[in-house]
Amino acid sequence: MRRWWKILGLAAFAGVAATGVVIARAERRRRAYTPEEIRERLRARHAEATSAPTP
Repeated sequence: MRRWWKILGLAAFAGVAATGVVIARAERRRRAYTPEEIRERLRARHAEATSAPTP
């Protein structure tokens, strides 16, 4: 029984570590944009959203 708890604990630890890696990668990717690039993307998304016909 104790062996299963150890395995479960290690699996949980690995899951938390993997989640941290995913979050760190996403944060690095997000911070790689310049402010002007972000503005351009937001303007393009806004233009696309406002030009779409509403059902």
